[in-house]
Amino acid sequence: MRMLAVLLLCLPVLGWAAGSGFPLDDAVPGGVAVVALPAAKHAPHVEFSGQRVMVTKHAGHWYALVGLSLDTQPGDKMLDVDVPGSTDLHVGFTVMPKAYPSQSVTIADPQMVDPTPEELKRIDREQQHLAKVMAGFRDVAVPQVSFIWPAPGPESSPFGYHRIFNGEPRSPHSGIAIAAPEGTPVKAPAAGWVADVGNYYFCGRTLTIDLGQGLFSVYCHLSRIYVKKGQWLKRGQRVGRIGATGRASGPNLHWTVRLNEVAVDPHVFLGSNAPTPPPVTPSAAATSAPPVTVTQTPPHAASTSVPAGSTKSPASPP
Repeated sequence: MRMLAVLLLCLPVLGWAAGSGFPLDDAVPGGVAVVALPAAKHAPHVEFSGQRVMVTKHAGHWYALVGLSLDTQPGDKMLDVDVPGSTDLHVGFTVMPKAYPSQSVTIADPQMVDPTPEELKRIDREQQHLAKVMAGFRDVAVPQVSFIWPAPGPESSPFGYHRIFNGEPRSPHSGIAIAAPEGTPVKAPAAGWVADVGNYYFCGRTLTIDLGQGLFSVYCHLSRIYVKKGQWLKRGQRVGRIGATGRASGPNLHWTVRLNEVAVDPHVFLGSNAPTPPPVTPSAAATSAPPVTVTQTPPHAASTSVPAGSTKSPASPP
């Protein structure tokens, strides 16, 4: 039996350097922890809470990129690290608290907030299917961790907002929304394989791209999709067009990024590629779209603001 050791590394935790092409360390609920690993000839095998996580090399050092769910409790955490031919290690890191605002949205179609029993069965099947797709771990030597902005439009709804639809609490916003007219082209954020194409109750026409080592990009509400399952995509390749399919208050791209099976803030992987657009104006939404009313309340702790029974409501896109 190999010796079990606990290691607290002295290597610096990375912050974002503009143009570096490597993610920002953002060890908060909904963020990504970038954790330095021991020196090794080959990539270590790393797990967090029993689940494998991404490992990649940057500037000559190995790092684990750990997706942290929005309900992650702040505090000290531990990675299990297996270095071939060496001891098993525990590598520690700390998750800091982060507050997210609430957002109230009025949806014209009440069935998009309270689906019928038959629709709930469909939603459950779809969520199980999508969860299975994004549970995959495709081994690649160099995972795609530097993204481009996927569509020419401003960010209209940030990641992590606690959503209240027609007065009913629902799961937090699992991605960001990019507002643009229907038909606006959408590009692949990085090179990868098309893992899934479908038309789902809440998400509408949806494209899922596998970027390697448990990292996935999901585009929802598309009006058109130009690619097929199993197709290889280049960074910046046109893959579809913005629409308002599924539960959408108007034309927009709902962009979810998932890492080790949890939704994380896409900005972690954007770095200097993230635009700083002006606030969204009413003209950004099509006049034919269902009306939406948005109000914000002050930020509060992400782990306590939504009742436990609501955080996993089926009435939310991935």
